[in-house]
Amino acid sequence: MKQASSLFGEFKNFAFKGSVIDLAVGVIIGAAFGKIVTSLVDHIIMPFIGVLLPGKSGYQGWTLPIRGKVIPYGLFLGDVVNFLIVAAALFLFIVKFLGWIMRSKQEEAKAAPPLTKDQELLSEIRDLLKQQARPIGASETPQ
Repeated sequence: MKQASSLFGEFKNFAFKGSVIDLAVGVIIGAAFGKIVTSLVDHIIMPFIGVLLPGKSGYQGWTLPIRGKVIPYGLFLGDVVNFLIVAAALFLFIVKFLGWIMRSKQEEAKAAPPLTKDQELLSEIRDLLKQQARPIGASETPQ
């Protein structure tokens, strides 16, 4: 019984950590983003490509018959375009946008101005006062 309780406690600690919840939110948002990109590819980009290239039913009708079997390479091309759009969006967001934010924060941290002479003297005075300070209730009594 104790082992089951311990196992439940470990699972509860794992499942309700902030990082696991953040990951779950990320997966849900990623799935929704994937649906948007799929719709963009299926309903806008690939039909436009189908208009520009010959074919009766656009890219969905692009097939390659081999020995009586039909290979729908048009659908595969649609999935490739879908992947490329998702990869480009992730690249722009993660590498470029978040990278830019991280670099600007690092530059701000590096760009902290040096202490002025007054600030250095005040820091030295503060440190000396900390060294000389006695806790309340020390063995010496004021006279």
